[in-house]
Amino acid sequence: MAAPENKLKRALAAGEMQLGLWLNLGDAGAAEMAGRAGYDWALIDGEHGPYNPTTILGQLRALGQFPISSVLRVPIGEDWVIKQALDLGVQSLLIPMVDTGAQAAQMVRATRYAPAGVRGMGAAVARASGFGTDNDYVATADAEICLLLQAETRQAIENIDDIAGTEGVDCVFIGPADLSADMGHPGNPAAPEVKEAIAHAVSRIRASGKAAGIIHYDPSDFASYRDLGVTFLGTGSDVSLLRAGMQANLAAARAAVAP
Repeated sequence: MAAPENKLKRALAAGEMQLGLWLNLGDAGAAEMAGRAGYDWALIDGEHGPYNPTTILGQLRALGQFPISSVLRVPIGEDWVIKQALDLGVQSLLIPMVDTGAQAAQMVRATRYAPAGVRGMGAAVARASGFGTDNDYVATADAEICLLLQAETRQAIENIDDIAGTEGVDCVFIGPADLSADMGHPGNPAAPEVKEAIAHAVSRIRASGKAAGIIHYDPSDFASYRDLGVTFLGTGSDVSLLRAGMQANLAAARAAVAP
C-alpha cells in the first residue's frame, strides 16, 4: 500500500479555504470534539502544548476517526524531531521559527527520504507504514508530505520570498503573536505596522504560488484574511473556546441570579 493521500495538501494547492482549530490541551476528548465539529484540520501544538510522542500518538488516533486532517506543530525544526513525527504517521507539519531560505530548504530535506533528503529509513517499524505492512510507503511518502513553515520574525518577513520560493514548501504561516513581539508590539498583533507586515508577507507568499496561513481569534476579521489571500486559517484553539465558554456561562449565571 502507498502512503495515504494528503487531502490538506491537495486542498491548499487548489486554493481552497481550509479552516482549523489549535489543540493545546493535550486531551484526546478535545481532539474528538474537534473531529466531530467538522473542521477541515486540527493542529496538535507540540510547541506550546503538553505533548510528547506518546500523547501526540493519542491525538492522531483520536482525530483519525473523522474526515479531518491532522497537523502537528513540532517544538523545533530539528531533523530528529521531524523524523520522529513523520514515523508516527504525521503527514502535515508546521515548523516554527523559520527565518531564511536556507532553513526552509533544510526543513524540506528533513521530511524527505534520500536521495532527496535526510529522513532516516525507519519505516519498517513505524506506524506511518502500518508497522511495515505498507510496502509502497517509502516510495510514495515524500509526495504526500504537506510542509508548512512559520514566519514569525522581522528577519523572516525580510526573507519571505526565499522562504516561500523554496521547492517543497506547501504553505507559509504567519505567526502574529511572535511577529508582533519581535516588531516591538508584544501582545498587540493589531498594531498598524504589524498588520502591514502581515499583508505584505501574504501577498508575497501568494505571488510565489504557495498557500498562506495565519491564526486569529476574532470572527469579525476572518473575511479580511480571506480577502488578503489566506487559505489556511486557524479560527481559535480548544483553550480559547473553552475559556470563553466558561466565562460566558458564569456571566450568564451571575446575571440570572442577581437580586
